[in-house]
Amino acid sequence: MHLDTETHPMTAVVLAGDRCKQDSLISNHSAAGCKALIDIDGIPMVRRVLSALQQSRVVNDIVLAGPESTEVAMDGPLQDMIASQQIRWRPPETSPSSSAYHTMRSLAPEAPVLLTTADHPLLTHEIVDAFGRQSMADDVDVTVGLAPHALITEAYPGIRKTVLRFSDGDFCGCNLFAFLTPEGRQAANFWRKIEQQRKKPLFLIGLLGWWMVLRYRLGMLSLEEALAKLGKRLGLRVRAVILPYANAAIDVDSAADLMLVKNSLEMATRDGE
Repeated sequence: MHLDTETHPMTAVVLAGDRCKQDSLISNHSAAGCKALIDIDGIPMVRRVLSALQQSRVVNDIVLAGPESTEVAMDGPLQDMIASQQIRWRPPETSPSSSAYHTMRSLAPEAPVLLTTADHPLLTHEIVDAFGRQSMADDVDVTVGLAPHALITEAYPGIRKTVLRFSDGDFCGCNLFAFLTPEGRQAANFWRKIEQQRKKPLFLIGLLGWWMVLRYRLGMLSLEEALAKLGKRLGLRVRAVILPYANAAIDVDSAADLMLVKNSLEMATRDGE
């Protein structure tokens, strides 16, 4: 059954915990001591993400999983958003996948969930709406947002991204996922088991069997076929949402990513003047 964003608005979950406190990105670029609060032109990354979700027409509730309460206390506007119940906050778990799993377990089972991350500062409400609406229109349990690699490299020449190369195109992840049914949330448990290998395409394809790896290496495996095989393994209906936005695939994992984001925002500001 397809869902309607007007009658079944989505609950957004934002993962804002740190994988590792020793991350040089944190120590070199955040006085607050956590990645989510790295300042970009006066606004911490996480607040940029929350703003995009608040402006979205498909989201009516936001849950922030992390950062730690001591870090939240470092940012007055974020504290105010939580105190005024514009968003709900819960402490992070030991890993992003565990935060996703436990946060979704705390939500009403019928609530469609849109999952994203705090290190996604170029996220816009247009991207969120496009992903949410396409996800809700599909008769599936889980969707994953992807963007064409060619689109990303055209907008950001020389950018380094993990690329999934299929027979019908090359794609990059967008840190956007939708869990549309109670059954779909089982995928978060699967993610917990493979999280450390999330950026190794061959490992991920290998979960589908050696024949799939061979087809992938030979350029014969399509994205649809791979997701159908994954869905069969999980007992779920899984589909990709291909987004026509290069910025949808930009997250901040390195100092180079941070500089790219800052330059992109500066250009957008100049173009808007």
